[in-house]
Amino acid sequence: MSNPVIAVLAFDGISPFHLSVPCLVFGEDRTALGLPRFDFRICALKAGPIHTEAGLTVTAPHGLDGLDGAEIVIVPSWHDLDEPPSPPLVEALRRAHRRGALIVGLCLGTFAIAAAGLLSGRRAATHWAYCDQLQRLHPDIAVDAAVLYVDNGDIVTSAGVAAGLDCCLHIVRARYGAEAALRLARQIVLSPHRQGGQAQFIEHPVARGADADRFTQALDAVRATLGETHSLDSVAEAAGLTRRTFTRRFQKSIGTSFGDWLTGQRIELAQRLLEATDKSMDIVAFEAGFGSATSLRQHFAARLRTSPAQYQREFSRRADQHEPMAHTLAS
Repeated sequence: MSNPVIAVLAFDGISPFHLSVPCLVFGEDRTALGLPRFDFRICALKAGPIHTEAGLTVTAPHGLDGLDGAEIVIVPSWHDLDEPPSPPLVEALRRAHRRGALIVGLCLGTFAIAAAGLLSGRRAATHWAYCDQLQRLHPDIAVDAAVLYVDNGDIVTSAGVAAGLDCCLHIVRARYGAEAALRLARQIVLSPHRQGGQAQFIEHPVARGADADRFTQALDAVRATLGETHSLDSVAEAAGLTRRTFTRRFQKSIGTSFGDWLTGQRIELAQRLLEATDKSMDIVAFEAGFGSATSLRQHFAARLRTSPAQYQREFSRRADQHEPMAHTLAS
């Protein structure tokens, strides 16, 4: 079977950091982590040198023809937000979408995908500081300023800067499984699934201190013992905080409630157990902290829009055939 083709669009003036995000996730050999060897392509309007905003020059080996046959097409950023992309690029994006490629807009890359008409009537994310501009240019899009990324199944868009990494990890998780995504996250020293949204970054972050260290340690302890009972009061006590202070700090730093975060952590552990073991649903539910297979099924249905058994069957089938996982994860 041929290697999956990942095409990334570069352009004059691109930020090296934005370009490096998909390169880090898809551009290196990650076969030891259980991922396929990707045919990774840097593309531009025309093949040749690309000048970045940092003064570096990189070479794009492919023109827009490099998007042909790509399984995933990524626009990592964009420039001239008020100006539409060139007709050849618009057509290349539309053509890739028509044949079934996953189209990904990271940060301001959402603007290029929106200008190609691919987000009409859809939810989308971009950097919080540019959400109003995206909404003004494309009033038919439901712009969500509070999330890290939005997965529409065939099109994925993300918020700014580091959220692009969250988005790419989400794609890995959805297509190749939670265990592969976890291994990759560990390899690049990144949280495998950051909870909450970009709203937490609009205000200045809380300064770290001794209590912040205890706060982090308390959450690490929960992650290490997900099969045990963890109440809001017990974790707040372990963090050295009152219930009210802990709740406020958790919402500000994580961007969601403690209960929602805990459920997400347990879902990810259950996914890894279903992928890597043949344990019964009752045992998976117990080890992941859900208590019963019924509770596990309810949370899978609510979060992933599938059942644990179906997830396990789908993962096994796709793994046997070296196919990507279906897009079942909800954002």
